Amino acid sequence: MDGLDCEFAVCDTDDVGDFDAVVTLFHHDEFVDAVEWVHNIRSGYNDFPLDDYREAGVTMTNSTGVAGDLVAETVTGFVLTLAKGLHRFRDRQNEREWERLSWQRPFEISGANACVVGLGELGGSVATRLGVLGMDVEGVDIRPVSGLGLDRVHDVSRIEDAVADARFVVLTTPLTDATRGLVDGEVLDAMREDAYLVNVSRGPIVEQHALVDALENDDIAGAALDVFDPEPLPGDSPLWEMDEVVVTPHAAAQANTYGDRIADLVETNIGRLNDGATPWNEIV
Repeated sequence: MDGLDCEFAVCDTDDVGDFDAVVTLFHHDEFVDAVEWVHNIRSGYNDFPLDDYREAGVTMTNSTGVAGDLVAETVTGFVLTLAKGLHRFRDRQNEREWERLSWQRPFEISGANACVVGLGELGGSVATRLGVLGMDVEGVDIRPVSGLGLDRVHDVSRIEDAVADARFVVLTTPLTDATRGLVDGEVLDAMREDAYLVNVSRGPIVEQHALVDALENDDIAGAALDVFDPEPLPGDSPLWEMDEVVVTPHAAAQANTYGDRIADLVETNIGRLNDGATPWNEIV
């Protein structure tokens, strides 16, 4: 952060009072009365006491948008993995088994339908990349989103209709009171039997017991899941053992450039705050 007139240090929670601001992964109670600004390096902030921050006059920002294209790259990998059965080959590699899948198992991505649920910055990035793969992409959002080049955008109240023709249903919507449990048994029932669910948003958006039932009953073909409810995924969850489920540990945004992206956002917001402007991604 060359050119900024400020000092940075790694500190313990007991020392945050020595600083005006803190960049953090989690909330700590010491922040409320000690600093003027808290930057959360995640997008999600459900575990931060916003009312307490507001009452104490603490500004809070998050990192929405920083990792949108990184997560979209992971979604692309999930889609290709599930379509080509690459995860099954990896399983067989562990057992040193030289065996092809049935000729009918892998399928072509180009021309397949995808439905992206949540068309914010993350969802838009996912939709763009799936379109580059030659997929027919539709979306679900509370807004009539334009400019994404999608075949159609459905209102969230029509989500069952939106997912009915999709080979892939990709969840990229934020977790709110309205989206908690959005993908329930009825939505899963509306999906094709050869469809795959990809969740890179938040675990509670899906009713996990309903998803397990749908997978066990072959109501859908499989899933790629980066987020769960609860996390970490318990060791006794049946999702671990399912051949057509890819489990990753909330790692879709991981990349060697993530820290640089956070630093750029923090640097920008330091400049904006010094100029008396509103910081990007202000929550409180």
